[in-house]
Amino acid sequence: MDTPNSDNFIVAGRNFTSRLLIGTGKYKDLDQTKAAIEASGAEIVTVAVRRTNIGQNPDEPNILDILPPDRYTILPNTAGCYDVESAIRTCHLARELLNGSNLVKLEVLGDAKTLFPDVMATIEAAKQLIKDGFDIMVYTNDDPIMAKQLEDIGCCAVMPLAAPIGSGLGIRNRLNILTIVENAQVPILVDAGVGTASDAAIAMELGCTGVLMNTAIAAAKDPILMASAMRKAIESGRDAYLAGRMAPKRFASASSPLEGLFF
Repeated sequence: MDTPNSDNFIVAGRNFTSRLLIGTGKYKDLDQTKAAIEASGAEIVTVAVRRTNIGQNPDEPNILDILPPDRYTILPNTAGCYDVESAIRTCHLARELLNGSNLVKLEVLGDAKTLFPDVMATIEAAKQLIKDGFDIMVYTNDDPIMAKQLEDIGCCAVMPLAAPIGSGLGIRNRLNILTIVENAQVPILVDAGVGTASDAAIAMELGCTGVLMNTAIAAAKDPILMASAMRKAIESGRDAYLAGRMAPKRFASASSPLEGLFF
C-alpha cells in the first residue's frame, strides 16, 4: 500500500502524505470549516452530497469555494442514504459535479437511530458502482469477515466503524479492528466513533492506514485546536506503530540492569 522509502499511503492510485481524513459537517460556518481543515493538515476532505452544496444548488454558497479541488481531494459520500438506489444515484451526481472524479465514500445506512451500515445493501451498491467505474472507499461495521468480502469485491479501501457515528465513544472493539488490519491488502481506515486524540492514536497504533473523523473536531469546544491535536495524534500513533511497542509483561522489570552491582 505504501510507496518505497516513504510513509505515504496510496488509495485508488493516488498518493497522500496525511493519514487524517476530515469531514465538513457540524461546523458553525464555512470560515470555521476552512480553518479547522487547514489546522488538521488533511488532504482528503469528505463531503455529504445530499447535505452539502458542491454545485448542485447554484444560488447557495458552494463549499468548494473554500475547499478548492486543486488543493484538496474531495471525497463525496452518500451519508443519508438508506437504500441501494439512492446511494448509487448520489455517487453518479457527485461524479458529474466533480468533473468525472470516480473516488467516492459509500455508506448505506440501516436505520436512523444507530446509523449502523446495512451491510447487504452496501455490498450490492458497491458491486454496481465498481461496475460503473467508481473507486469505492466503503463504510462498514467492524466485522472482519464483512471487511474482507468488501475488499474481495473490489473496494479500494475499507472503513470500519470504531463506534456509532458521532458518538465519540472511541474504539470499542480493538481486536476486531486489529484482525481487519492483519487480513487486509487494501487501506483500512477507522471511520466513525473517534472522540479525542487518544482514540485516533490508538487506531494508528493498531496499524490502521488512517482515520476519518468529523464530529470529534467540529463538536469540540475549540474545533481548530482539536484539529491540530488530531493531526499530531495521527502522526504519533503512526510513529509508535512503526517503532514497534515493547512486549507487555505481567510483572515488573527494572529499568536499570541488576548485573554488575557494586553493593
